[in-house]
Amino acid sequence: MTGVHFQPEGYTTATAWIVTDDTAKLLDFVTEVFEGTELGRVATEDGGIGHAEIRVGDTVLLAFDRREDWPELPSLLRVWVADPDATVAKAVGAGARVVTELSNAAWGDRGARIRDPFGNIWWIMSHVEDVAEEEVWKRMNAPGYAEAMADAQQTFDAELTGRKGRSSRPVKNS
Repeated sequence: MTGVHFQPEGYTTATAWIVTDDTAKLLDFVTEVFEGTELGRVATEDGGIGHAEIRVGDTVLLAFDRREDWPELPSLLRVWVADPDATVAKAVGAGARVVTELSNAAWGDRGARIRDPFGNIWWIMSHVEDVAEEEVWKRMNAPGYAEAMADAQQTFDAELTGRKGRSSRPVKNS
C-alpha cells in the first residue's frame, strides 16, 4: 500500500501483551503506578475485556482478560522511570509486593523488581550514571555491587521457583 507505514504512529516496533484475570484493575494499577494513559478498551459479550491499550511513557502496552481454561501467563516487564524509589513505593501502595529490593547496579542503573497484584513482574529502573565497560567489570567483583547482583538473581529465581534462589556470576566474553 502506498503511503501507509507498516508501524502505526505512536507505537514502538515491539509491543508487550499482558494477560490477566482482571484487565480493568490492571489498567487502574498501571495508571496509578506508572502514570499510564488508557487509550481504549473493547468489552466482550461475556463482560470481559477482549482488548485494551495503555500508554506508559513512549510505549503502548496491550492487555486482555484470560479465559478460565487458559494457563496463567504472567508478563515480565521493564519500565524506565525518573524515580524508582518513589515508583516502587507507589506500586506497593497499589498492592504490589517487592521481589527484589532497590539497589544500584554495576552498570549504572538503580532499580527493583515488584510483582503486581495480577502476577506480573516489573523491573522498575532508572539509569543514574554512565559507566565504562572496564569499570562495570571491576564493580562486578566489588562488595556491594556483587552482592546486589547475587541478590537480584536469587530473589528472581526464588520468585519463579518457590524455593531458595540460585545465582551465577556474570562472565565477561573474551
